Amino acid sequence: MRYVKPLSLFQDVLMAHTKKKGRLLGLDVGDKYVGLAVSDSSNKVASPLSVLLRKKTNIDLMATDLQSLVSEFSLLGFVVGVPLDRFRSPNRDAVQMKVFIDELSKTGKLEGVCYTYWEETFTSKNVELLLQPLTLHSVVAKTIMDKFAAMGILQGYLDYANKKQRSESSE
Repeated sequence: MRYVKPLSLFQDVLMAHTKKKGRLLGLDVGDKYVGLAVSDSSNKVASPLSVLLRKKTNIDLMATDLQSLVSEFSLLGFVVGVPLDRFRSPNRDAVQMKVFIDELSKTGKLEGVCYTYWEETFTSKNVELLLQPLTLHSVVAKTIMDKFAAMGILQGYLDYANKKQRSESSE
């Protein structure tokens, strides 16, 4: 896996898009779960996908699952949510998320996949507030929250990148 700047990832996807359709995967990395969301083929709309159980002992299995998703959805890159504190600096959770990405990279199973970071502040909180009136079982609510948080991360990224792309095209 290789880190690229946010707009570079989108430009790479657009360039590859002329040859083949490519999509993006949003990741909301938590202590216990990793929420996943996928973009549509035009990279304009994000949809919740699933949740992976995260343990220190299953990083190889998670890499295999992500490798399968790369193939199944023609993924060209990952958009990984990074939490920021009130001073807009990465917080403690951001350090753990970066460790997770490093561990995934070390498996060697995701060679050629690019990733970038995107701010995820309040994505989980927003979903939590939406789910509050539904009185769901805590495990179900957590699963829904994680994949919808991933969707919020990816949709925020897609909205920004598409807007930036349109403004550069009109100049």
